[in-house]
Amino acid sequence: MPAMSERIERLFAQCRDENRAAFIPYICAGDPNFARTVEIALVLQEAGADLLELGVPFSDPLADGIVNQLAAQRALERGATVHGVLGCIGEIRRRSQIPIVLYTYLNPILRHGMAEFEREAAEAGVDGLLILDLPPEEDRSIQQLDGLKPSSSTVGKDENGFEEKPIRIRLIAPTTPRDRVALIAASARGFIYYVSREGVTGARDSVAQSLEERLTMIRRYTDLPIAVGFGISNPEQAATVAKVAEAVVIGSAIVDLIGKIGDADDLADGVGKFVAPFASAISSSRAKSRDPDAKA
Repeated sequence: MPAMSERIERLFAQCRDENRAAFIPYICAGDPNFARTVEIALVLQEAGADLLELGVPFSDPLADGIVNQLAAQRALERGATVHGVLGCIGEIRRRSQIPIVLYTYLNPILRHGMAEFEREAAEAGVDGLLILDLPPEEDRSIQQLDGLKPSSSTVGKDENGFEEKPIRIRLIAPTTPRDRVALIAASARGFIYYVSREGVTGARDSVAQSLEERLTMIRRYTDLPIAVGFGISNPEQAATVAKVAEAVVIGSAIVDLIGKIGDADDLADGVGKFVAPFASAISSSRAKSRDPDAKA
């Protein structure tokens, strides 16, 4: 099994054994700076995070709402680069083995160089890539688009001969038709990222009513865990999603708090206290659903 997927697979195996969903927080790398990102990442793990989703700052993040757009802007204004993001992950990896997935767009990767990016990401300790604007069909020809040799020439191999590069995490949306769900699932690795709402990232007042039905349909085409993100903004919503999904992604609510606190010494501590109720709600939601005497 490729080395880059082992941390993710172990995580979801552990969650299955414990009959709980995983908690996946999202933050933008470099917001407010890389030193704070490292601090926040470590505190998130202490507060109950199972997998860390790190955003690569980009000037035109089309799938992101205003909160995440502003975070990317703040990071870029502080001089954040792809090199800086990978260096930041290297610092996190020296002190933590939490699985890390990069949330990014294709443009920064192409600017960096696809083969170089995959090699450097693997060396830094990135487990997976969630590339928002790279459909599976185009993924196969990305090396030609990039004008580079295949990445296998630059990415190292493990003792079994498998390429050591971050796995691709695939996205499925509420509007994705069944035949395309099957196509996307066939090339997915690690887990499926289900976008729970149409539109961009950002807080919502409620969980989509069609969520459970959509997840049931997706599971007809894959045995991979399904993480649900976009629009989950409070512990109650997180608990609802955790009852039907294998992972819950919380992003804009955390990013908004980071923006409000800013570059302060108590930033990481504030984030840790903020996410603790989310982690608790997610980890305990299934136990509560089995106990008729449990309080809501």
